[in-house]
Amino acid sequence: MKRLVFAALVVAAVSSLAAAKAPPAYIAKAVADPARAADDRATDPLRDPADTLAFAGIKPGMTVAEFFPGGGYFTRMLSDIVGPKGKVYGLENAGWKGAAEADQKAMTGLTNVALDVEPFGQFKLPGKVDLVWITQNYHDLHIAKYGVVDLAVFNRHVFDSLKPGGRYFILDHQANPGITDEQIAVLHRIDKARLVKEVTAAGFKLVKEGDFLHRPGDDHTKTIFDPAIRGHTDQYALLFVKP
Repeated sequence: MKRLVFAALVVAAVSSLAAAKAPPAYIAKAVADPARAADDRATDPLRDPADTLAFAGIKPGMTVAEFFPGGGYFTRMLSDIVGPKGKVYGLENAGWKGAAEADQKAMTGLTNVALDVEPFGQFKLPGKVDLVWITQNYHDLHIAKYGVVDLAVFNRHVFDSLKPGGRYFILDHQANPGITDEQIAVLHRIDKARLVKEVTAAGFKLVKEGDFLHRPGDDHTKTIFDPAIRGHTDQYALLFVKP
């Protein structure tokens, strides 16, 4: 009898833990949206959109600024989640050939999404937002061939663009400590500690770290485009808040 009771308690505990980790229904629904591109859905096992969206704290009614939509992988899901009372502003680099056109195509029919295309490292928003979002692209801000960006000025602009208590979400590819800008341009990675130092210098407070895309088998000395690791890089998620 005691064994049966113990077994029942274990099952209940496991079920409770699974339920606690399950994403909110509005996130699960957005990820499962059949209107998403087939190529995007095929990428889900590598990018873990449900955990990414849940970690960032996306909720219905929010106003979100999404840097470098990259063809809209997250854009439709963000649009679905914030809903008709929310808004998504895509912020794209004018210098990346075909990027704005790919974004526009992905945003077709999304009435709560708008696109702003500016020189690299610059952006405009019509008002303050609840969340600023950058996935796999913060490191690009260190690559001079795209445009020279003053990261102190950039991050302060992000800070000023958020409402009090607003969130700044960044997900990127991990690099070895001490990586230089020249190495970032080759590897397309950035050391987490360096990124945290840059962002907190603008006034942000780091409130949460996520390791749901941590992959210890990744060789941090390889470019993220190396066929041996492409799509399987070690990535970290960081959530900052404007006090």
